[in-house]
Amino acid sequence: MKSRLLITTLLIIVLLAACAPANTTTPEPVELTEASTAAPVVAEKAPVIVTDQRGKEFQFEQPVQRIVSLAPSNTEILFAVGAGKQVVGRDTFSDYPAEAANVADIGGGFGALDTETILASTPDLVLAADLTPAEQIQALEDLGLNVFVLGNPTDLPGMYENLRTIAAVTGHVEETETLIASLEERVAVVEEKLAGVTERPLVLYELDGTDPNAPWVPGPGTFVDTLLTMAGGNSMSATLDGAWVQVSLETIIEMDPEIILLGDALWGGVTPEMVAARGGWEALTAVQEGKVYPFDDNLVSRPGPRMVDGLEALAEFLHPDLFE
Repeated sequence: MKSRLLITTLLIIVLLAACAPANTTTPEPVELTEASTAAPVVAEKAPVIVTDQRGKEFQFEQPVQRIVSLAPSNTEILFAVGAGKQVVGRDTFSDYPAEAANVADIGGGFGALDTETILASTPDLVLAADLTPAEQIQALEDLGLNVFVLGNPTDLPGMYENLRTIAAVTGHVEETETLIASLEERVAVVEEKLAGVTERPLVLYELDGTDPNAPWVPGPGTFVDTLLTMAGGNSMSATLDGAWVQVSLETIIEMDPEIILLGDALWGGVTPEMVAARGGWEALTAVQEGKVYPFDDNLVSRPGPRMVDGLEALAEFLHPDLFE
């Protein structure tokens, strides 16, 4: 009986304590000293979620540390954003910057990929490009590799977004924003110099003149076309149909470009003298006035930071008096 009474008494005490009003007295402020200050709570970083050109979503809990690049443009972007040391494999044509030569060559381009070397490099991510053959991408994914396809931009804002994507994936966001700000400043300088330009020379940009009676040129909406227009030119590409187009000599003579830029000088060794010697080309204003120039096609065909170099070079070709 006494035991039951004791238990009942204890229960009443507990219930009364639970129902008692809280202490509403305002506590005295505590002055934090160096000794009493608690360590700040570091918020856990949210995962990076990105979508590639195919619409495939990727989630990265940590910055990617081992990357294989399947395109020169991708390699240039990786090194430009500060992720060069994270590149463990690159395609045969990735020749810029010079440090890329120290990275393992995994083939590619127009040839087969060296899958043994790729697997041996144990990549966290394989970075493909818009022009990477679909069968190569599928073969790599069949091997269990993560393949991200970076989009092919047609303007500078699109290129900047590619930089930001790779920066987020590799953990180089701050330095990439600094890089983009620098690129935008350089573009602004070109735009300021060209602000008063009213005469825009008609430009033929030759990609491949293997057939001099029907050379390949870039079409409207391509990066080459965009940069030529930004550089104060009137691109022949604007009147064509398709991304890459063969133009007949008759059409070229009819349009009569004032300047010819030889993108095939870099890989094909085409010279202004060779162009002047082509049958029928002697009738062109550009040939007669000696305004046929070799041009580094890498500056306009690889969608990376050097596109701004390409813009500057084009502007100097088209309006040399403004860039002395």
